[in-house]
Amino acid sequence: QVQLVESGGGLVQAGGSLRLSCEASSIFFIIDAMGWYRQAPGKQRELVAVISSGGSTNGADSVKGRFTISRDNAKNAVFLQMNSLKPEDTAVYYCAADQRRGLGIVRVWGQGTQVTVSS
Repeated sequence: QVQLVESGGGLVQAGGSLRLSCEASSIFFIIDAMGWYRQAPGKQRELVAVISSGGSTNGADSVKGRFTISRDNAKNAVFLQMNSLKPEDTAVYYCAADQRRGLGIVRVWGQGTQVTVSS
């Protein structure tokens, strides 16, 4: 099973930017969609943005115009550029990848990276 390694979280002031990265443990796994989710304290995990293997994207209304998702298929990597950050963006951000295994698809999660936006 593929493993995902995330990086790029941290503490930033409101209005600042961060770039999250997530890379699979091997380039030989076949991965369909990749995406980013987040979970704030006391809240359920929610979708931030997702990108298909062909490059089609979709995202939460709350981040449109501020966050951009991209991927490098050659590296099985996905990125999240976050601009104009707000305190309400504070959460643990999780990378997810839909790995093809046999005739099915298995969703794999990263370990999470903390993003804290101060006001």
